[in-house]
Amino acid sequence: MGRSWYEALEGEFEKAYFTKLKEFLSNELKASTIYPPLKDVYSWSRLTPLESVKVVILGQDPYHNVGQAHGLSFSVLPPTALPGSLKNIYKQMAEDVSGFKIPKTGDLSPLARSGVLWLNTSLTVRAHKAGSHAGKGWETFTAQVIRTVTSRTGDSESGSKGVVFMAWGLPAQKTIEKIKIDEKKHLILRSAHPSPLSAYKGFLGNGHFKKANEWLKETYGEGAEINWKAICQ
Repeated sequence: MGRSWYEALEGEFEKAYFTKLKEFLSNELKASTIYPPLKDVYSWSRLTPLESVKVVILGQDPYHNVGQAHGLSFSVLPPTALPGSLKNIYKQMAEDVSGFKIPKTGDLSPLARSGVLWLNTSLTVRAHKAGSHAGKGWETFTAQVIRTVTSRTGDSESGSKGVVFMAWGLPAQKTIEKIKIDEKKHLILRSAHPSPLSAYKGFLGNGHFKKANEWLKETYGEGAEINWKAICQ
């Protein structure tokens, strides 16, 4: 885990729920394959230090097939083919961002380094079994990750360290509601999920990437925007 996150979340690791989670994962590792690989479970924390978070994009489960998950929601490493959800995310980026060219790979790491926290509510999953690690404790932990972001103190006169949350689909929206994020301080963008099964119900055309940059610029000034084209290079 990245140092800034470890220091902020250290208190969670001794709590009863996390101890039970570790026991569960230990047993799972003996019985089956888990994704992402253990070295990548916390890759989001290394790529996006706590102090650099500008946008939080919530996923649900890591991808559960071979060679997909690497610790960032919606992201896959080459040569893995683009999942349907990511194809739709790219379509919306292309609509929102002038000059955006849809990448051939699904690695979202450049955006993570730019301040986009790609966070799943469950950080692990059993191979080929979606939702298999839901309700085991990860949700409690990742809720604390989100609270840690929302409770940062700013260095501006207003003290604000507000961020943009993109909540796609009901599970992500319920997570946001449960945490009771202050919408006067943070921007919450809600829509349908980018999955091919639901993207046409309101994800495509939601303008979230454009809206995020408009809010960041208005709140923090010129240059605070996310360079969504970082993944096109």
